[in-house]
Amino acid sequence: MKILVDTHSHTVASTHAYSTVHDYFAQAKLKGMQMFSITDHAPEMPDSPHPWHFGNMQIIPRVVDGVAMLRGIEGNIMPMEGGLDVSERMQPFLDFVIASFHEPVFEPVDKATHTKAMINTIESGTCHILGHPGNPNYPLDYEEVVRAARDNNVLVEINNSSFSHSRLGSEEFCLQILELVDKLDWKVVFSSDAHIAYHVGDVTHCVAKAEKVGFPIERVINRDAKTFLGFLSEHGKKVEQELSDWLQTL
Repeated sequence: MKILVDTHSHTVASTHAYSTVHDYFAQAKLKGMQMFSITDHAPEMPDSPHPWHFGNMQIIPRVVDGVAMLRGIEGNIMPMEGGLDVSERMQPFLDFVIASFHEPVFEPVDKATHTKAMINTIESGTCHILGHPGNPNYPLDYEEVVRAARDNNVLVEINNSSFSHSRLGSEEFCLQILELVDKLDWKVVFSSDAHIAYHVGDVTHCVAKAEKVGFPIERVINRDAKTFLGFLSEHGKKVEQELSDWLQTL
């Protein structure tokens, strides 16, 4: 199982990360990736970049040395009812939005509150991917969340760093999510959540867990660029058209 697109990574614009866009292009090329995504933190995170950062991502070339880059953001699910700190004015500059819980923004409460906030966010139509939903600090009714994601065409992220050094205790919940996604006929992305360019595209733990439970690669929508760009097209994003010449080279 080979994953050629990374949908979640952070640059020095989020100051707890350590690499530049240039670093990511170089490492993605070395690793034989087709595409990666820059998804720095949205404004409510304490070390997030200014909103202008996201609007100005349009100056970054779509393709460098044969590797394409998507312009994303990791939005924060807001207390207590949900919704994101990604304004309508920012949306046109973004290829996609990840919706995540983060402790500095949304203090953990209880399963019912977390589930309601996440489902409200899904149903708002403002996000495309659920970020690291296996976080044990935010227990969820996973079946209800996966159903809502499926019904609103929002992908569920399985986050590689959740198996290694972030959100310890996530593994059992990530495995539950994989099984539910398969049972409920839905889809995921496998992402690195890289905070340094050397980790871009590293989804080895995701792949190992998926293979262990027999999770089909056809449900992994970032397995290649064409498949993921097709998903974005379903949300009215024009990136596939912008990258049409590049896609013919793959």
